[in-house]
Amino acid sequence: MLSIGFGRLFYVASDLGDMVLILVQAFLEAWKKACATDGGTLSVPKGDYQLSDVEFLGPCIGKTNFVLDGTIIAPEVPTPRMDYWIKFRRVDDLSISGTGTLNGNGDSYWQTKQAPIITSLKLERVYKVNIENIHSINSKRYHFTVNNCNDVTFNNVHATAPADSPNTDGIHLGKSDNIRIFGGNLATGDDCISIGDGVTNMNVTGVNCGPGHGISIGSLGRYKDEQEVRSIRVTDCNFKDTDNALRIKTFGPSPPGLVSDVTFKNITLNNVYNPIIIDQHYCPDSKCEGGDDSSIKIRGVKFIDVRGS
Repeated sequence: MLSIGFGRLFYVASDLGDMVLILVQAFLEAWKKACATDGGTLSVPKGDYQLSDVEFLGPCIGKTNFVLDGTIIAPEVPTPRMDYWIKFRRVDDLSISGTGTLNGNGDSYWQTKQAPIITSLKLERVYKVNIENIHSINSKRYHFTVNNCNDVTFNNVHATAPADSPNTDGIHLGKSDNIRIFGGNLATGDDCISIGDGVTNMNVTGVNCGPGHGISIGSLGRYKDEQEVRSIRVTDCNFKDTDNALRIKTFGPSPPGLVSDVTFKNITLNNVYNPIIIDQHYCPDSKCEGGDDSSIKIRGVKFIDVRGS
């Protein structure tokens, strides 16, 4: 196991800025060694660590493990023009696990109007990854983003932010295949799970959602050449104090598109405003052009045993 060895780093840092810089270098050095070893592990022990934006880049030799048992804290002011805090890119066979916490330090960022979308943990072109037991709190915007990935499992992952925090989606997905989300508590200021274009073969089971905006397919139809959304299963999930529960949202008007083969089954509701909503005139902030119908076709959607208040 390759451990970063944070204890030494605190003694050589002259101020917080130096410490953050040194920690980034330590993370990257440890990642490089872990990535070059089949079964290599980057381990973050218990404790609190300030860390600015960092990208862990593959490809790696064999399986690579990232074990987080401490708390990593994002800077209050993010790097300009950066859309992530921590990113894994082009890595095959990756495990992210541990009892630790990602603290996005988003409190002041939420007050910034029209601030860019920043994700606490972003996966990009990652294949075969398991994320287990990690807790993300107070993300600046999205907690977790999955983009252009395949064979992704979230197991008992938690995301927490105040109900009024803007765009703090729990898990946001796009252009990815073979996704599994099992268990966990997603309590945010936006969608617990948001499913963008190009997501196929997705299974969500046993998730607790709320507060937040529910589990959403979309919004779709804002851009040309969006890919279809297909084969989505949401089962045995609980929604409490959410604006929505099961939602499909598309812009109207929109370019052509397709949502098909979607099943919501065995869903429990507790104080949900819109239990089921299909909105094909989605228009956030009332800034949409025209009032024509959406050209996104929705086919084969089933709602089975949806109950509660």
